[in-house]
Amino acid sequence: MLRYVTTNEGKVREALSYLDDDVTQLDFDYTELQAPELGPIAAHGAREAFRYADEPVLVDDAGLFIEGFEGFPGPYSAYVEDTLGVETVYRLAAAELDEPRRASFRCILAYCDGEPFEASPDPVDRDDRTLAAARGAEQDDEETQALPVKLFEGVVNGRIVPPRGDDGFGYDPIFEHDGLTFAEMTPEEKNGISHRGRALAKFGEWYAERQ
Repeated sequence: MLRYVTTNEGKVREALSYLDDDVTQLDFDYTELQAPELGPIAAHGAREAFRYADEPVLVDDAGLFIEGFEGFPGPYSAYVEDTLGVETVYRLAAAELDEPRRASFRCILAYCDGEPFEASPDPVDRDDRTLAAARGAEQDDEETQALPVKLFEGVVNGRIVPPRGDDGFGYDPIFEHDGLTFAEMTPEEKNGISHRGRALAKFGEWYAERQ
């Protein structure tokens, strides 16, 4: 059984459309690592969730990356949305950046099942192994056990625009892709090209082979 670590049931439904296997929600509040990139955050969460559930787990982390702001808000997207608000982010971009104000939505899925992975072109996070070796891998406890995590990335490119649309959530109203903001798309249209959907498609293909 694959456990999707999230409080959002919609993510589980989206995952089921890409996976043939059973996926269930795991409501687990893992410690969120502070890092400038999504990968280490998702990988840390996957390791912690696997140690908690002792079952294969899938963790995602996502954010809006604005090119002219060197990727900001990126991994801090949720915090910036809560503290500044989406319209403030648009006003900052409009004041500081010239058109087309390029941006991207990015999602990283992190998978951990406690087992090693065969080599592949996809990124495999092994920072945990380096840390364990430095601390003494012979200590076979939860703190030093090396847990490899496989990462899958999905990216959608677009630009920052004045808020438009009534659907979606978060930064959807100010992110335009192919002429429409995410908030102007139907859920089906958005899911068909979303960053999470693209990451899930990659993961689903790999996971079917692993099974």
